[in-house]
Amino acid sequence: MTSQTIANTPTPDQIRRAPKVLLHDHLDGGLRPGTVVELARDSGYTQLPETDPDKLGVWFHEAADSGSLERYLETFSHTVGVMQTRDALVRVARECAQDLAEDGVVYAEVRYAPEQHLDGGLSLEEVVEAVNEGFREGERLARESGHRIRVGALLTAMRHAARALEIAELANRYRDLGVVGFDIAGAEAGYPPTRHLDAFEYLKRENNHFTIHAGEAFGLPSIWQALQWCGADRLGHGVRIIDDIEVKDDGTVHLGRLASYVRDKRIPLEMCPSSNLQTGAAASYAEHPIGLLRRLHFRATVNTDNRLMSHTSMSREFEHLVDAFGYTLDDMQWFSVNAMKSAFIPFDERLAMINDVIKPGYAELKSEWLFQ
Repeated sequence: MTSQTIANTPTPDQIRRAPKVLLHDHLDGGLRPGTVVELARDSGYTQLPETDPDKLGVWFHEAADSGSLERYLETFSHTVGVMQTRDALVRVARECAQDLAEDGVVYAEVRYAPEQHLDGGLSLEEVVEAVNEGFREGERLARESGHRIRVGALLTAMRHAARALEIAELANRYRDLGVVGFDIAGAEAGYPPTRHLDAFEYLKRENNHFTIHAGEAFGLPSIWQALQWCGADRLGHGVRIIDDIEVKDDGTVHLGRLASYVRDKRIPLEMCPSSNLQTGAAASYAEHPIGLLRRLHFRATVNTDNRLMSHTSMSREFEHLVDAFGYTLDDMQWFSVNAMKSAFIPFDERLAMINDVIKPGYAELKSEWLFQ
């Protein structure tokens, strides 16, 4: 084994310690099972399928992995169901930041839909302020335990509802108070992003940032609308861009005009391998489009989507990719730098994170073989 191989092939421990950047993570998809049980007990929520945390964790994963859209959506009814008070939101956000930091994530943008947390009487503003408070507490506790993380919130509007402009205005009001951008989520088929053009036009006038879930369950038209009609800065998932890429028998690759545009414009793809396997967007990790997209130098990033439902973490996602594609620490750094370049914080802060945190972190990991 050469020194280069030793230096670059990451062990699970190195993957966990490597500085990682996460752009696509849902707050209501990442709760600890034990927290769900405790919040349900405290709030009187009685609909949980299991009250033992271990069994509940298994249920969430199996339900999300069942191939049934109804069961998959049911999982979120339970997590959202226990996130209807200020204290619950603070706790979930705090634990989210702590869990990500423990996993080696140094920067994260975590999204949630404020409109889904109003059943307990909270206002939209109170929801945002509670989540922001939780993120700040989680950052502080992470520092005290020897980890560093910075978390920004993305406010999501549900694409089947009619509150996108209201949520966009909310994101703009809190943009200097912890909210870094806007998103729309929900079923793609039948609910194109163009239904919410007023929200996107407003955000562009305000020089604000937004990403759009596109190209996951639906295909190229969803990606095209998100970019060319709505002006998205990033694509949530975007995995179906592979439909515009032809790999010929001799190994040569031909990009269609949309795929060429996405690559040429360096449009970030928020790829979530484990989640994509659950939704049928890819048959296996080895067949996931991220392998080809990385080889073609698209602005691909690695993300978790829903850590609870997919029983995953950033470290697990990278472990799967290392196994599937033989990725090295250099590849991990490439994905992490891509993600940091694509974050919705100011350029100078992104650059400092890359040069002062991410690159030194990987350099230290790659040098460890010298001291073994």
